[in-house]
Amino acid sequence: MALSMLSNKRILSVSIIGLLVLLTLSSFCCMPHETPDTVSSADLTFTPVQQPKAPVVTAPKASNDGKPKVIQAPKNTTQPVGKQKSQKTLWAIFLAGLAGGFAALLMPCIFPMLPFTVSYFTKQSHSRSKAIRMAVFYGLSIIAIYVVLGLVITMIFGADALNNLATNGVFNLLFFALLVVFATSFFGAFEITLPNSWVNKMDQNADKGGVLGLFFMAATLSLVSFSCTGPIIGTLLVQAAVSGALLGPAIGMFGFSLALALPFTLFAMFPSLLKSLPQSGGWLNSVKVVLGFLELALSLKFLSNVDLAYHWHWFDREVYLALWIVIFALMGFYLLGKLSFAHDSVVKHISVMRLFLAILILSFTVYMVPGLWGAPLKAISGFLPPKATQDFDLSNSSPTSTSIQSDAHPQKYVSLFDKPKGFNPFFDYDEGIAYAKKVNKPVMIDFTGHACVNCRKMEENIWPDAQVSQAINQNCVLIQLYVDDKTDLATTEQTVTPEGRKIKTIGNKWSYLQTSRFQANSQPFYVLLDPKTEQVLVAPQGADYNAVSFYKFLKSGLDAYRQ
Repeated sequence: MALSMLSNKRILSVSIIGLLVLLTLSSFCCMPHETPDTVSSADLTFTPVQQPKAPVVTAPKASNDGKPKVIQAPKNTTQPVGKQKSQKTLWAIFLAGLAGGFAALLMPCIFPMLPFTVSYFTKQSHSRSKAIRMAVFYGLSIIAIYVVLGLVITMIFGADALNNLATNGVFNLLFFALLVVFATSFFGAFEITLPNSWVNKMDQNADKGGVLGLFFMAATLSLVSFSCTGPIIGTLLVQAAVSGALLGPAIGMFGFSLALALPFTLFAMFPSLLKSLPQSGGWLNSVKVVLGFLELALSLKFLSNVDLAYHWHWFDREVYLALWIVIFALMGFYLLGKLSFAHDSVVKHISVMRLFLAILILSFTVYMVPGLWGAPLKAISGFLPPKATQDFDLSNSSPTSTSIQSDAHPQKYVSLFDKPKGFNPFFDYDEGIAYAKKVNKPVMIDFTGHACVNCRKMEENIWPDAQVSQAINQNCVLIQLYVDDKTDLATTEQTVTPEGRKIKTIGNKWSYLQTSRFQANSQPFYVLLDPKTEQVLVAPQGADYNAVSFYKFLKSGLDAYRQ
């Protein structure tokens, strides 16, 4: 009975870790380059700053001669935001890697190796200190192997290529298929293994002993355990790559390997702790299956990114929710023993811990059901397609938008993009600026993206706040600029920047405007402008999940405009 409790505690802990992996990975998959969310800055070179006056930069604004119009932007208005978000991105990647490493530790390919490896250290050494030194070097070897793997990924693709992966349709479809394959492997359909010759070669070198032998022992563990760790590593590298952060893959692998290496070192220091470990058994397979369900749920985000960027509308909010409801319901039934796979042990009864975990998963499933009829689902709103894509919506929780004046020009691109519920934005910079001048209101530019998780969280959770919605709808002219849209511009609007970058799509146009004028490439990115001078009223900022704080940002811009 005690063993059953321990086993189910491990299932509970790894499932919670898996959920954290899902949430963490999804939250940083939306951030490009330094904290990228969706923007592509390939072939982009920032225009040199002219001193001592405000820098003059170029943006792809329409002009009669077809050349980018020269506009002025305040100096260094956005650098602090970029630096802060860069640090947050790398920390998110590291924590996701750490969570993935702890989950991998409970895989059937690694967990049984823990006591055997520690016993090897204690038997091979004649003193406790030597055993600890061997274990430390073994752990450092594991870290070195995985960090080098991350660096190789960075060197092969480079920063710009990693950044472009975030919204590339082909790669997002490949990533979706890859995660489905990983999930299928965890369900037991097949095992992903490396060639036996590699494993045998490493094993032979490990027999040499000494420091070199310990390194090859670590390499052998990495290869032998690939059938279990491969899907986790693959998912982590995919998410780190599409984040666009230059060191993302290396940082992710460092977190993963640190979590993997720590137990070997700690148990070598304190061998008595090995007695507290549960015996290997069927619960290890349950861990793989639970992670398989989470991999399957995460894969849908990549498919949704492609659907939104190319305006297919095949994968709207209710379809996405229906699939998540089914996936998590099946996970709950699996934990209750109502669903089993060929490699699972027979579940004669379930423990209290496993029951509680099933209740947690099934409660989450029920929580998502009202979303099929338009409920906001604020806890997961950032992971879902925009609420405006929902065909059947019974909710009336969003604010009432102000109407555009009848004498305003028709809204450009209005048929392409889904408006956030309760808001009526322009989707073209020049058209929005012209209308703001006419009605004498400041402009709020929202640099956003189809694949931007944080953008959806702001639109669903913060914008509907009474004060915030009133400030945006009544006192500002909202302009939403999608930096990752793949729709081709009209031939007359396509151009080449002074740096030689081709502006062919709507996303190219607005990403260049954001990076060249505001020196930022993360989304969401909010800029308050005076439409007459096109000067920034207050320092721009990114996502802020405190409605009171975000309202203060809007109010400070409105106050500056009225002065």
